[in-house]
Amino acid sequence: MIVPMLKYTFLVFHREYKSFLKKIQELGVVHVAKKDLEISDEIRAKYAEINACENTILFLKRREIEQNDVENQLNESEIIQDIFQKQKEEEDLETKLEETIKLHDRVQHWGDFSPELIDKLNTENIHLRFFSVNRKKYAELQKKGFYVEIISEQGSQLFVVLIQTGDDLTEIDAEELQLPKVPYTQLEKQISDLQNKIKTINSFFDEYAATSIAKLQRYKAELIDVLKFDTVILNTSKQAENKLMVLEGWVPKSKKTALNQFLENHGILYVATKATPRDDIPVMLQNNRFSRLFEPIGTMFSLPDYSEMDLTVFFAPFFMLFFGFCLGDAGYGLLFFVGAGIYKLKAAKKIKPYLTLIQLLGVATIIFGTISGTLFGINLIETEISLTDNVRGLFLNPDKMFTLSLILGGIQIIFGLFIRAANQTKQFGFQYALSTVGWLALIIGSVVYFLLVQAEIIKANKTILYAILGVGGFFVLFFSDPSVNVFARIGKGVWDIYSTVTGIFGDLLSYIRLFALGLSSAILGFVINDIGLQILGSSKILGPVFFAIFLILGHTLNILISSLGSFVHPMRLTFVEFYKNAGFKGGGKEYEPFKK
Repeated sequence: MIVPMLKYTFLVFHREYKSFLKKIQELGVVHVAKKDLEISDEIRAKYAEINACENTILFLKRREIEQNDVENQLNESEIIQDIFQKQKEEEDLETKLEETIKLHDRVQHWGDFSPELIDKLNTENIHLRFFSVNRKKYAELQKKGFYVEIISEQGSQLFVVLIQTGDDLTEIDAEELQLPKVPYTQLEKQISDLQNKIKTINSFFDEYAATSIAKLQRYKAELIDVLKFDTVILNTSKQAENKLMVLEGWVPKSKKTALNQFLENHGILYVATKATPRDDIPVMLQNNRFSRLFEPIGTMFSLPDYSEMDLTVFFAPFFMLFFGFCLGDAGYGLLFFVGAGIYKLKAAKKIKPYLTLIQLLGVATIIFGTISGTLFGINLIETEISLTDNVRGLFLNPDKMFTLSLILGGIQIIFGLFIRAANQTKQFGFQYALSTVGWLALIIGSVVYFLLVQAEIIKANKTILYAILGVGGFFVLFFSDPSVNVFARIGKGVWDIYSTVTGIFGDLLSYIRLFALGLSSAILGFVINDIGLQILGSSKILGPVFFAIFLILGHTLNILISSLGSFVHPMRLTFVEFYKNAGFKGGGKEYEPFKK
C-alpha cells in the first residue's frame, strides 16, 4: 500500500533557519519539496567532488587490499588529487611502455648494434641497408654479387643487412626496413625502467587502498550531507525582505506525531495539510512481510503514482506462481529452497530478504514441478518408478499444463480488471469505473454461463446470454468516459470494445509462454539425463565419474538458463499484460527524507 502523506509548510526566522535544518535533518522524516531551479556552481562543484570521491573509492576497492588500522595522514582532497595524478602518470607510462615494447619487437631481429658506428660508416660512404626477405630472394641477392649477411631468422623470413659503398645505392626489389635509432639493449633497459616506475605507482595505490578507503567513505558521507543541506537551502523561499524562511515538504502520516511534538517543543510555526491531486507527492510503500519481498521487482518498472493503488501485493502471488510454472522442476526448486536457506545462515542482513524471495520462488517451483511430474529432468509420468504408482494419475500432462497456463492468464486478466475498477473509483469516482464493471459483467457472466451449460446445470438459453451481453454492453457504451456527452461516449465505447476485445485475446495468448518455458526446461533436463546415461554405459571405470560430472554441469547450465527466462517472462507478463489491464499509470517518485 501507499503510505498517506501530509504537506508541511515551515516558517522560520532567518537567524534560526540553519539550526532548524540541522534538527530536521537529525529527525529524518521530511521529504523536501524541490523547485524547478537552476543548480548553483557551488552545488555542481560538490557533485563533482562526490563523484571524484566515489570513483576513487571504487578504484581502491578493486585492488582488494586488506585494510590497516592506521589511516593515511593526508586529508581527503589531497588523497583524491594524488591518486588522480598518479593514475594519469601511470596511464602515460603504460602508453610509453606499449610503444617501447613494439619498438623492441622490431629491433630484436637485429640484435645489439651501435647507431654511432652505423652513422660513422655512412660518413665514410659505407652504407648498411636492412631488409626482410625470403630464402629465394636472399639467394638471388648473393648471385647478383651483393654483400648481404643474415642477422636473424623468423620462420621463412630472413632479416639481412646489405653493405654498399658510394652514393649511388642500387634499388633492391625487397622490403627495406628502417632501423630504429635505439639498440636492443637500451630498449630492454627502458622497458625495465618503465615497468619499475609502474610497479612503484601501484605500490602507492596499494598503500592508499590499505589506509584510505574508510576515511574516504566518511568524507563522501559528509559531502552528501552538506550537499543535501545546500539543496534544501536552495529550495527554500525567502519572504518579508529575506527575514522569513519558508520550506515545504512531505511527511508520512504515520510519522506526524513525532514531528509535531518536535516542532511544538521548539516553537516552530508550521501548517500541515492533506495532499491534493495537483501536488507532486512522493511515494512510500508499506507492505506486509510477503509482499515487501517483491517491491524491488515492482520498482524495476516504476513506482505507482500517489493517487493510484500499489499493485505489489496483487502481482506478488502471480509472479511467484509464474516463476514456478516456467522453471517447473521440483528438484531445481528444492535446490533453490535449501541453497538459499544455507546461505542465509552467514549472509548479511540486507541480503536475507532476497534469499527469502529465492526460497519462495523455489517453493513455487516445487509445486509446479510436482504438478507436472518433473524431478531433475526425470518425467515421473512416463518413468516406471514404484514410488509414483499411486499418484501418477494426478500429474498433469503437457496438454493439461497448456490449458492451465491459459486459465492462470485469464484469472490474472480478470483480477487486473477488478483492480482497475477499484483504482478508477478511488481516483475519479464510481461512475468512471462503470465501463470496467461492464467488461467484468460481460467476461465473468459469459464464462459462468458457458460453464453452467457445459456442466448441464442449466440449459442453453439465449435470453440469459443476451441479458448478460446487454447489461455489460450498456455500461461499456455509455460510461466509457462520463465527462463527455452521450454521443461522444458511444463513439469512445465502440472504440473501447474493439481495442479491449483484440487486446484481451492477445494478452491471453501471451500466457502460453508459461507453458512453453516450463516444457523447454523439462526437455533440456531430460536430454541431459539421456546423454548422461549414455556416458554411464560407455565405461565401467570412468563412466560413473564422467556421468556425475556431466550431470552436475548440465543441470547447472539448465538451471541458469531456465531461471533467467523464468524471471524475465513473469516480469513481462506483470508489467505489460497485468499492469495494462489494471490501469497502472506509474511515474511516482520515491520518498527520500532529508536526513544524514
